[in-house]
Amino acid sequence: MKPTLATVDTLQPTASVRLALASLALSMLLSSLGTSIANVGLPILAAIFDASFQHVQWIVLAYLLAITTLIVSVGRLGDIFGRRRLLLGGISLFTLASTLCALAPTLWLLIGARALQGLGAAIMMALTMAFVGETVAKQRTGSAMGLLGTMSAIGTAMGPSLGGMLIAGFGWRAIFLITVPLGLLTGWLAHRHLPADRQIARSGRARFDSLGTLLLALTLGAYALAMTLGRGTFGFLNLALLVAAGTCGVLFVFAQTRVGSPLIRLSLLRDPQLGASLVMSTLVATVIMATLVVGPFYLSQALGLDAVRVGLALSVGPFVVALTGVPAGRISDRFGARRMTLAGLIAMAVGCLTLAVLPLSLGIGGYLAPMVLVTLGYVLFQTANNTAVMADVAPTQRGVISGLLNLSRNLGLITGASALSAVFALASATAQISSAHPEAVASGMRITFAVALGLIVTALAVALGGLAMKHDRS
Repeated sequence: MKPTLATVDTLQPTASVRLALASLALSMLLSSLGTSIANVGLPILAAIFDASFQHVQWIVLAYLLAITTLIVSVGRLGDIFGRRRLLLGGISLFTLASTLCALAPTLWLLIGARALQGLGAAIMMALTMAFVGETVAKQRTGSAMGLLGTMSAIGTAMGPSLGGMLIAGFGWRAIFLITVPLGLLTGWLAHRHLPADRQIARSGRARFDSLGTLLLALTLGAYALAMTLGRGTFGFLNLALLVAAGTCGVLFVFAQTRVGSPLIRLSLLRDPQLGASLVMSTLVATVIMATLVVGPFYLSQALGLDAVRVGLALSVGPFVVALTGVPAGRISDRFGARRMTLAGLIAMAVGCLTLAVLPLSLGIGGYLAPMVLVTLGYVLFQTANNTAVMADVAPTQRGVISGLLNLSRNLGLITGASALSAVFALASATAQISSAHPEAVASGMRITFAVALGLIVTALAVALGGLAMKHDRS
């Protein structure tokens, strides 16, 4: 008999509760692993499928787009259909899609399977957080949240190095097959040990904003297509897609003011401090995603590293995240979240500036040193920014604000995987990046991080403006 929600919260961490937490931790690990494990294979997949950089990057973009579209609405779906039932469905979908990715005979079937995998990941990422309060005693909530955060960082850190080793030893299909047994184990643990769903009367259920979800998907899809179509050129179709994205975005905002249960409550965005934090989160995530998308091509094409060494090099940044997340939180608590937000952005700016002037002759060491600085700055910023946002939020609004933070981060990831990737392709002056000259790839990387520096400087200006506004109020 499965424990009910009423009894689980009073339980000590028994074996069943620990196994339930293990299923949540594995869900977070799998969804974050799916974000980073495919990046290291992009150069090889571009050659195998004889595809341009703009096309092959959709392997990453389709996954991120699916997550971004659903991350806000999936919590409401959990309220309607039951969180346990939906999480089990998400794990099953992720596992099935992983199998389809490994079996895909063409690039576009692989991209379609990755979109399905992203749908499953969106469910897992959203509902694991919601399940913590239903699985452990209240006094252990912080420890459980810390565990999920660590597993997310470990999954991102493992992705590049694990992917590189799997490609070198077994071929590209192995980077997707590896998640199948893990998915089966996660599903089994969740089925056996997660608490049963509470029965909710139909009158008490929140309505699902299907129109808002559709308009958000159309907005993000049109925007991503505008940034990737054209093989390095920006023509009428790209402009039309940008106009379509803007139109759908306006309709989305209009629809949110007219529905009873909106996907995003726009009134929350009137808080200038929250708005500034969301803008900064988007800008910073854009830069971080660019490091994962551009990095493999610089390391393999410009520096001539094999897949294993590319994976190891790419794992350095996420490893820094895994190792410094907890200390960053303590530093933020001690010196103040707003001050540490500025410190993190300054560190990222220095790292981006270094990468923007990096000579090819410095090799892998010259690339990794500023990349570590960028990552340290990101950890400090992310921890401090999230703390600053969540500290002043009423308990009844924490889920909504958390969803907005997730959305802003994923919007940044989409932008980094599309817009800055387009900058990289244009700056490299080649449509077939897999055959580009090393110096052309190095030049593309430098120009891309010069643009990234501009984004971080913009985030710094937003942060300083927020501090000035806070001082004026006080």
